[in-house]
Amino acid sequence: MKIFMNVVVSGIVLSFMMASLASAETLRVGTECTYHPFNYRDSSGQLQGYDVDVAKEVAVRIGAKINFVCQKWDGMIPALLANKFDLIVASMSITNKRKKKIDFSFPYRVSIGQFIGAKSKNLKFFNADDSVNRNGFNGVRIGIERATTYDNWIQAKVPDADIAFYDSNEAMYLDLKAGRVDAIMTNPMKAFLRFLSKPDGAGYEVVGPQLAEEEYFGIGVGIGLRKGNDALLSRLDVALKSMAKDGSLERFAKKIFPFTIHPLD
Repeated sequence: MKIFMNVVVSGIVLSFMMASLASAETLRVGTECTYHPFNYRDSSGQLQGYDVDVAKEVAVRIGAKINFVCQKWDGMIPALLANKFDLIVASMSITNKRKKKIDFSFPYRVSIGQFIGAKSKNLKFFNADDSVNRNGFNGVRIGIERATTYDNWIQAKVPDADIAFYDSNEAMYLDLKAGRVDAIMTNPMKAFLRFLSKPDGAGYEVVGPQLAEEEYFGIGVGIGLRKGNDALLSRLDVALKSMAKDGSLERFAKKIFPFTIHPLD
């Protein structure tokens, strides 16, 4: 009888665990799927990158399943608001402009910008005190990914600059190498890893300082979600803060970079 009872109890526990797994919350996660090394497909078609690692670990910690949805960058927020997915995990900077439309989690990555240009152009976008030299933009064509914080910075600081807009980061780099643009404004982490440290980047250099003005670049990169989901937002924050504290975010970053890329305070 005791053995029978143990078998019955074990069966009930197993059934409960299977039912719980089957009924686990499923969240759809919007990401760009082309933004190496943060979210991209590898040679086998699997999604990889820092954003992907973060999303998967957050899901584990809040007890949810996730399905990734690939979405072009300039339609990311409209797609979220249209309920095409539940979360944005796509290296999206937390800015006041975006916060008017959606909510953001605790930041899981820093958000900064930098110009990269051809050495032969001897570009002078900044003065000796790092202030913007607007005359230095004359006759220069600059590549920027559409609907980004970099776009916002340019429009505020040098609205008359000659800008070429791109729907993908990779296309922008191709045009820089082909000489169709003289400089680009982008993420310096990606620029170092994918371009400046490679043979293709030998004729190029960073132009001016790293830019981190909160007004344009926000307080970092966070997970975006529709307003009114306060309980889910709280769970995301708890998960991300614990990941920062226990070294998980640092571990994910160091799979790609030789340095930490999440906020330290």
